[in-house]
Amino acid sequence: MGVTAKQANFVIPEDILDDLRKHVARRQQSRFVAEALRKELKRLRLEAVLEESFGAWKEIDHPELKEGTEKFVRKARKSSRLGGDH
Repeated sequence: MGVTAKQANFVIPEDILDDLRKHVARRQQSRFVAEALRKELKRLRLEAVLEESFGAWKEIDHPELKEGTEKFVRKARKSSRLGGDH
């Protein structure tokens, strides 16, 4: 399962380029930058999803959580065990 690679030209601050060259072998630099971008883009996507979904669970829609999630989770775990009272 190969990923097609394309060349892209970016302008980055000189200090970042210097650090990249200092710490990452020349033949590994493209992969290093790609992985760093992949991680940051994943973080940005997650942040966007969290912002979009914030407040989706309303107290009125989930009265079982009114006393807190810890009590709800404990009760759910207890009822899912075989035999009940272990």
